[in-house]
Amino acid sequence: MNKSVLKKSAISRRQFLHRTAAGTVAAASAPMFLPRHVLGIEGTPGANERIVVACIGHGNRGRGVANAVNRVQNATVALRVDVNKERGDVQDYRVALDRDDIDAVIIATNEQWKAPIAISAAMAGKHIYTEKPVSYTIAEGRKIVAASRRYKVVHQVGSQQRSMLDNWRACTLLRNGAIGKIKSVKAYNYQSPMNNALPGEPVPEEIDWEMWCGPAPLVPYHPEIYVNRGNPGWLSFRAFSGGELTGWGTHGLDQIQWALGMDESGPVEIWTEGPVFEPWIITEPRPGRFHGPDKPKVYMRYDDGGEGILMEMDGGPMGGGHFYGEDGDMRVDRNSSRASSPEILQVRPEEVEALPIQLVRSANHIQNWLDAIKEGTPLATDVEIGHRSATVCHLANIARWMSELMGETGFRFKWDPQAEQFTNSPEANQFLDYERREGYELPEIG
Repeated sequence: MNKSVLKKSAISRRQFLHRTAAGTVAAASAPMFLPRHVLGIEGTPGANERIVVACIGHGNRGRGVANAVNRVQNATVALRVDVNKERGDVQDYRVALDRDDIDAVIIATNEQWKAPIAISAAMAGKHIYTEKPVSYTIAEGRKIVAASRRYKVVHQVGSQQRSMLDNWRACTLLRNGAIGKIKSVKAYNYQSPMNNALPGEPVPEEIDWEMWCGPAPLVPYHPEIYVNRGNPGWLSFRAFSGGELTGWGTHGLDQIQWALGMDESGPVEIWTEGPVFEPWIITEPRPGRFHGPDKPKVYMRYDDGGEGILMEMDGGPMGGGHFYGEDGDMRVDRNSSRASSPEILQVRPEEVEALPIQLVRSANHIQNWLDAIKEGTPLATDVEIGHRSATVCHLANIARWMSELMGETGFRFKWDPQAEQFTNSPEANQFLDYERREGYELPEIG
């Protein structure tokens, strides 16, 4: 679509508020998260009781979330779990799940460990905060949601841009028609993961490398695999992560899901254009934060009941998307936004709160999670939302991997967001999950 021909009329704030208040947009949808008294959760801390938390994966992100919990009144991190015994109190996460005094857990591990720990934590009745992405595969994500619902735990995903005022305002305005009907979105061209062939080095005595690898293949230790982002770090390797597509993509593509009203759905068609995917194999440390192949280009189509909304992964902001509508355009990034009509973004928060379609507003992602545990208030990023946003990232990787398998681009994969299956490619469905190492299978949800 030629974005230059899109109409960019200068709609005023007064016109926008009048138009939405007049009922030309859909009515507000109910929040996805139900209060705990409806779910029947027992043993939840009272208003004046301290929520006791264990942090599982006490690296840089885990420490950051744990410190944020400790800054909140009536909450404390009482146990640090890490395979590196110099960073934690214990090395086995099951210790935290067995302790009756632990109310909730932070999961800040590498991606192959998210599902086993989250499902086990839910089965143990622990409330959960999972650093994004919530899963390593799409099938895992659905099982995590199922376990969280089955055992009635409050499960927040760390897509914290949903707790940033500017992102909430911009996405709420987009949902309420600030630029008219959205026709297309440009996203960032996130990198896919690489293949690891780094030479083995002696395992430091403080690290349980067997446990670190867990469900993934047991590979030789290397310090540039152990760190999350380094030269390049595990976040760039396919055995442990979806690359920057799941690293930063779960921020940016999450904002697109939010603004399009797709928190319980997703795209219906995915395809690639350009050269076929060529995997990178890393045999020695490689400096630089962002690594990985970013070709072919990925496209997706969302069903809006009409011609659909095109999403193109090319030229958009890393922390959001550039939305093109019938009446203008808006660029949403991490805690920032701009629009073709600047007046649109001058709408005060109380005016945004008066619009028909409302999104959950949260000023503090950690506080929002703890409030949901205590009071049943809506979550900013409920586990279903986190799963759906991660799914979009996984789909983009699968489309690239399939171009390599097929030896061509251009094939349009049909995706059923409710069944969470490809309907025209059994070969693509093989990437929905993977075979875990013996002894690290997912727990069975009772």
